[in-house]
Amino acid sequence: MCVAPGGARDEHRAGRDHLESGLKPRHVTMISIAGVIGAGLFVGSANAIKLAGPAAIISYAAAGLVVVLVMRMLGEMATVNPDTGSFSVYADRALGKWAGFSIGWLYWWAWALIIPVEATAGATILTNWIDWPQWVFAFLITAILTATNLVSVGNYGEFEFWFALVKVVVIIAFIAVGLLAILGLLPTSDVSGLSGLTANGFFGDGLGGIFAAMLTTTTTYLGTEIVTIAAAESKNPVSGIRRAVNSVIWRISIFYLGSIFVVVALVNWRSPKLAEVGSYQFTLETIGLGRLTTLLDLAILTAVASCLNSALYTASRMAFSLGQRGDAPAAFGRTNSRGVPVAAILASVVVGFLCVGLNYVLPDEIFGYLLSTAGCAALFVYLCISFTQLRSRRAMDAAGVAVRVRMWLFPSLTYATIAFIVLVLVMMAFDSEQSQNLWFSLAVAAVVLVASFVRHGFSGGSDREIVEAAEEGIAETSDSV
Repeated sequence: MCVAPGGARDEHRAGRDHLESGLKPRHVTMISIAGVIGAGLFVGSANAIKLAGPAAIISYAAAGLVVVLVMRMLGEMATVNPDTGSFSVYADRALGKWAGFSIGWLYWWAWALIIPVEATAGATILTNWIDWPQWVFAFLITAILTATNLVSVGNYGEFEFWFALVKVVVIIAFIAVGLLAILGLLPTSDVSGLSGLTANGFFGDGLGGIFAAMLTTTTTYLGTEIVTIAAAESKNPVSGIRRAVNSVIWRISIFYLGSIFVVVALVNWRSPKLAEVGSYQFTLETIGLGRLTTLLDLAILTAVASCLNSALYTASRMAFSLGQRGDAPAAFGRTNSRGVPVAAILASVVVGFLCVGLNYVLPDEIFGYLLSTAGCAALFVYLCISFTQLRSRRAMDAAGVAVRVRMWLFPSLTYATIAFIVLVLVMMAFDSEQSQNLWFSLAVAAVVLVASFVRHGFSGGSDREIVEAAEEGIAETSDSV
């Protein structure tokens, strides 16, 4: 039986099936700082630069702007009512149960698929160091992180704290060394100045190249929203969410725009070696620090482990929320004596690796198609958050609810964000390399939508539920403001 979205939280808090509040402020802070740094920054940036040239900075900036706006919208809703189901729960109330069901399952699907992808990426690096079968390393990485997540949420926070710290230190060190090279102060470098920006042309394939790269860069920011899920398992969720929302601008500016600027300023972006070895590795080789690529590989391995850790955590928490609301098997919504959703964690791991197994019984492309749905999920999630915030804000304003974090220039910027996301999706439909991914993603989304309509029908949102949940959330978290 499906319980009301607002009642789900009361029900599991009142009963024993509730999540442990085991994340410390430093965990939430570091997750918010480095959650945006994924393996895609180290590995995927070469593809964006190959498409757009140095103008990839524009692609990253445009996609980053969308993420900043979406995080502002999500922060507005999350600070009045922190919930581990995050935007899925908010969509439940604002747009209808079908919306919460659909976006929750799509988001879970995306992260469940990312688990084996990151495990495989980490195994590839380790196989280069130790001549063991790749599947052994993939299994070991996943088993270790699954075990730590099964013990307590504090373990997830502790692992992620140190993973994130390594990523932050590596990126800052990379930027610092790159700036020394640009200024001509690095003894090992024969390259200086900003020649890379213009020597081989600033634009790759013109405006089309910027748009094509944007399709890649938009999905690399998936994971920024994890902090709103994680903060719900901390002692002071409101302060954690508020800090994350307010800091997202400088995080994207430093870690993404800063490091990408260093890369395109120093390297020949037309070199085939850029895509072969990776943008950061190629930059180190260009400035005479190729011997440090092993350390960079270690950092990438850390980023991979961090992504897998976050994927496992995020998928299980979304499954837990769906189970609590009656939209998933009841076992998903239960926790053990330590407040850990064991069934939700194990199901997320098993489903992810079953998808990899499809490679052995179906054509090799099938997993690539499935993975493409994970990338498009970022756009679907951002679109859902935008529509949810539009409805929620109007309901809260009408009821006089004191919003703690306000979306800028509402509703104009919300509408602008929706229009931009729709534009990116339309661009994908007309891009020969992306269209197939889009259509496959839409097919998966259609299956989920049909299931949601069968489960709930086409029910609309409720202003009353939005306002009641907001007032209740503000009352419960007033001591954390």
